[in-house]
Amino acid sequence: MSLPSQTVALLQAARDLVKTLPADAVLILTETSIDWEEVGRLLGGCRLFVAAENPALTKPLRDHPDWTVIDLDPEPHPTQERMNDALLKAVTQNLLQPGSHIVALYNGIATLDDAPEPVDSLSVIHLGEHLERMTSQDLRILGTSVPLDVLRAVVELATEIGREGREGQPVGTILVVGDTRKVLSLSRFQNFNPFRGYTRAERDIRNRDVREQIKEISKLDGAILIGRDGIAEAACLHLSARADGVTLRKGFGSRHMAAAGVSKQTNAIAFAVSQSSGSVRVFQRGEEVLHIEPLARPHVWQPFKLETHEPENAEQKDEPE
Repeated sequence: MSLPSQTVALLQAARDLVKTLPADAVLILTETSIDWEEVGRLLGGCRLFVAAENPALTKPLRDHPDWTVIDLDPEPHPTQERMNDALLKAVTQNLLQPGSHIVALYNGIATLDDAPEPVDSLSVIHLGEHLERMTSQDLRILGTSVPLDVLRAVVELATEIGREGREGQPVGTILVVGDTRKVLSLSRFQNFNPFRGYTRAERDIRNRDVREQIKEISKLDGAILIGRDGIAEAACLHLSARADGVTLRKGFGSRHMAAAGVSKQTNAIAFAVSQSSGSVRVFQRGEEVLHIEPLARPHVWQPFKLETHEPENAEQKDEPE
């Protein structure tokens, strides 16, 4: 099976870009059978990532020592979303760094189903502010107990706290979303509630100005409680929910255990921001369901652009990770 001349030319261009930019890797996104032996010859010396929704296409490649296979959701999605998903997985698994340069090859033009072109487009992707850390698809695995716009606002708030800290100092905290009455029944205040006396509009985390104020509150000891409607209800909370049946990997401190425990005993979703690393771990039903590493630059809630050519203590602090 020979490669079409257009695909050969694009593979050669990708190899040249890796050497001249330089770029860190080549990503091939395809749902069409390809002569992989020829691909390997044309991309000799390049680090290669291959992503596909159909695992049968990538099964022969898994044992290749220099290639990395990324499995995508089997549900059909637009090319841009699939590429974004592949790059997110590579960053999350520490296969790529957020500042990497990637040469992407993919089929970006609709073709006849019986004769698709394996590769018809090439883009250079800079994994930085154009790479969104969490997609809507990622957030939907948390279910429908909390609206998507609220989850997105909480993710943005948590990751910014982890990345920026406050006043040059790292900050760790817990953000608990939903099931507010039960969470409050399993908690106690460690200080005055800083949200008391403010209107709903002044406590709505979907407002960026409100999130900026909550960043200041995150310096205080204790968890921050947010309703499923996005309204901040309480802060300075010591979470007393029991963590029976919760098992965490070694290296996690009492903050992560408290987040896992409250998500186990309630219907809330808990976001634990690590003081030591800035990473965000999301707990639901007592289990870690998402792990978000902070990027070096601010998050931008849009698809990437394609360019041609805490120490542990009684107040629920982290152990170093």
